[in-house]
Amino acid sequence: MPESPNEILCAAGISKTFSNNVNALEDFSISVNKGDVLTIIGPSGSGKSTLLRCLNGLEEIDSGTITVGGIPFNSSSPDRREIIKKIGMVFQSFNLFPHLTVLENISLAPRVVRGISKKEAEASAMDLLEKVNISDKSKEYPARLSGGQQQRVAIARALAMNPEIMLFDEATSALDPEMISEVLDVIRDLAKEGMTMLLVTHEMGFAREVSDRVVFMEAGRVVEEGPVDVFFTMPEKDRTKLFLSQIL
Repeated sequence: MPESPNEILCAAGISKTFSNNVNALEDFSISVNKGDVLTIIGPSGSGKSTLLRCLNGLEEIDSGTITVGGIPFNSSSPDRREIIKKIGMVFQSFNLFPHLTVLENISLAPRVVRGISKKEAEASAMDLLEKVNISDKSKEYPARLSGGQQQRVAIARALAMNPEIMLFDEATSALDPEMISEVLDVIRDLAKEGMTMLLVTHEMGFAREVSDRVVFMEAGRVVEEGPVDVFFTMPEKDRTKLFLSQIL
């Protein structure tokens, strides 16, 4: 069972080393409650993206435990497939299928993975396109969309699986500056609706606005963690103070 009745995700002492002997994560621990917005920051190469990929099963951890809703999540877990369905992820690159329309990109996974009918999946997809303010592009192909539009389609595609947790890995880093705000607006709306989210981002102003807590990590470890208002105004660790002084 979760340590807290509201805990939805817990990583306890997880470590991950790649074949080149790079320790991407080392004894890393976080706990996330339902409805939390947790922002993860840190220098390049600190393990942020690897953490998200481990949390949704794209990478296997070497040690430690990950639980979702109190259920252990590892390569041998009999509930692994069901747990993965609870976690949506949006990447830096959009990863849309170029040969499918926007509507087809969003409705495909619910049909294939959840067995939902085409009619129901497409109706749900249209609702999601309304949610991300791009319903007029349902019949377009990805190549005809701007970067911001493609990323909003990617968010809608992740939401189509009705996840309980959303992971965002630098969702705006591949966008031109004028397109960033339209994606941040969608994430902001999700936060207001109470979606549990983990954000890896360099958009510090946005992080201060939507986050409940912030984790600063370096070399695969947690350096400092705290409530967003305290973290940005009164950080305790010298390394955190230095990092914030360079980016704020």
